[in-house]
Amino acid sequence: MKKIQLLGLLFFFSVSSSYAAENDFQSCVANLTKKAKAEGISNKTIEETLAIVKPKPQVIKLDKKQPEFSSTFADYFNKRVTDWRINKGKILWKTHHELLKELTVKYGVPGQYILAFWGLETNYGSYKGNLPVIDSLVTLACDPRRAKFFSKELIQALKIKQRYGFAYKDMKGSWAGAMGHTQFMPSTYAKYAIDADKDGKPDLWNSSTDALTSAAYFLNQLGWKRAERWGREIKLPKEFDYTLVGAQQKMPLNHWKLNGVMKADGSQLAVADMSAAVYLPAGHTGPAFLGYNNFKTIMRWNNSEFYAIAVGHLADRIVGAPPLSVAPPVNQRLKRSMIKELQQKLANQGYDVGEPDGILGNKTSNALQAFQKSKGLIADGFPDATTFESIGIKKE
Repeated sequence: MKKIQLLGLLFFFSVSSSYAAENDFQSCVANLTKKAKAEGISNKTIEETLAIVKPKPQVIKLDKKQPEFSSTFADYFNKRVTDWRINKGKILWKTHHELLKELTVKYGVPGQYILAFWGLETNYGSYKGNLPVIDSLVTLACDPRRAKFFSKELIQALKIKQRYGFAYKDMKGSWAGAMGHTQFMPSTYAKYAIDADKDGKPDLWNSSTDALTSAAYFLNQLGWKRAERWGREIKLPKEFDYTLVGAQQKMPLNHWKLNGVMKADGSQLAVADMSAAVYLPAGHTGPAFLGYNNFKTIMRWNNSEFYAIAVGHLADRIVGAPPLSVAPPVNQRLKRSMIKELQQKLANQGYDVGEPDGILGNKTSNALQAFQKSKGLIADGFPDATTFESIGIKKE
């Protein structure tokens, strides 16, 4: 009898919880509908979208999901700069050569970079995401974590639908609402999408011409420097001062040349009137890179040094450059809990790491460099086994 009563109570609470969640969602949709109307969204558009929208619980799970392990540079790079992507990029270089040449002249962005973004974002359009964009954005706008941001993105998505007449069912994308060949968020789409094929609307789902043109225009507006590379792989001298590594240590090319930095093949750096920073994504045992102005522009598209290096090198390979001279070392993946413990120990010793979060960002790397230098270690800001041992953490 007691077991039956317990099951009954569990069922009651489960139904009550589901009912409450549904009510909360509908209340949120009602508020979003008011906001949409205030932004000029028509009743017709609302009836075709917000009136039939459904919550997507998997979207919330994906938004809140944090991987147990941090990705190593080798993991990230080798999954993205693949033989398939390089060879497909070369084929598409020939297919779209005239368009890419026109975009280079107009926007200053060489075609191989546009192809590299396309390759990394959607495998050259072969996978653009299959979740209903408006459902995803409403779901995220109704979650308190980033409600303000996604509410604004939702309004932009509704305006795009209303202005260009896209069907609700055809507006599909990533779980976060990124859309089309180049995975533009709605606010980016609204501001930078171009109707290059002149069919009456910028269609980043179905028109590669519109998508590639929009990507070139977006990069131009982000600050792409015409006639400059993204960066390059380099060779560091044995006596290199590793405290000079990182985005904050941007120096003229002549400075790096005078300090013994060479091209990856051992030849001299050209001394153009440019500045660059040195990046060691896998520490001093891995490949080294100089990142120029356009390196930072790539990071304005996706704020990740790994991403910027992958885009730049893929672009180079598409136009015939050789593989990296130093392959990314296959380092052991680190648990985020270990990085968080490292951050806490650094903070306890007076180093500024920000809020310990298990993510190896710039603040943590800078703090790690200072700690390594104080211990007479190679101060590359990379958490290797020696560094963990020095700070008192047993590497798992």
